[in-house]
Parts: sequence; structure tokens; C-alpha cells
Amino acid sequence: MQAFRAAVEAGDIEAAIELLADDVVFHSPVAFKPYHGKETVGMILRTVITVFEDFRYVREIGAAGGPDHALVFAARIGEAQLTGCDFLHIGADGLIDDFTVMVRPLRGVQALAEAMAARLAR
Repeated sequence: MQAFRAAVEAGDIEAAIELLADDVVFHSPVAFKPYHGKETVGMILRTVITVFEDFRYVREIGAAGGPDHALVFAARIGEAQLTGCDFLHIGADGLIDDFTVMVRPLRGVQALAEAMAARLAR
């Protein structure tokens, strides 16, 4: 999904959020239950962009025009280096309707969970 990648890489999180379907489902690497809806997922994306440092996509997997894409990324949180992947499913309307994030290694997941919890508690 080139438009989503371009928006995130440009730091334009609002443009990225506009590419989400109203009923998008978000599967977090640190929560057991998925999050539902553009408003909720938008809040998560607005927060995570403040948590990741040196964020960059390093690979995109998926056929152009196909419904499924994987965007592999690298980032850090403090001294914790991490690698992750955004798995995006594009619905018939061209919007992201399913969004799954996976992160490794465990220290990176822990750093992400701690930083997100601290920011969302505010």
C-alpha cells in the first residue's frame, strides 16, 4: 500500500489515518483483543508515531493492486532496537480494513508496551 507507506514516511499521520476504513480492525503486538474503528486506531497511530524513533520502512511485500501487503520496518525506542511488520488488508473500497502489527525482539515489544502505556495514560 504505497499511499499509506508514503504518508507514514512523510510523518503525515493524518493522511495515513484517512486511508483507514471506518470499521478497521487493529491487532496490536501488545494487546490480546483487537481494537475496532477508525477513531480508536487513529489515536493509536497518533501515539505510536511519538514512541518510535528513527522509524523507517525497509521492505514492502505484496502484489501491486493486491489486497494484502506487508511493510517491514525498523525503529528504536530509547536503546531498544526493533524490527516489525505492518500487515495491511485493503477492502473493496480501497481502504485498510484490517491492520496487524508484529514486533521483535521481546525487548522491543516490552519497550513499545511500556512507552505506549505511559503516553496513553496521560
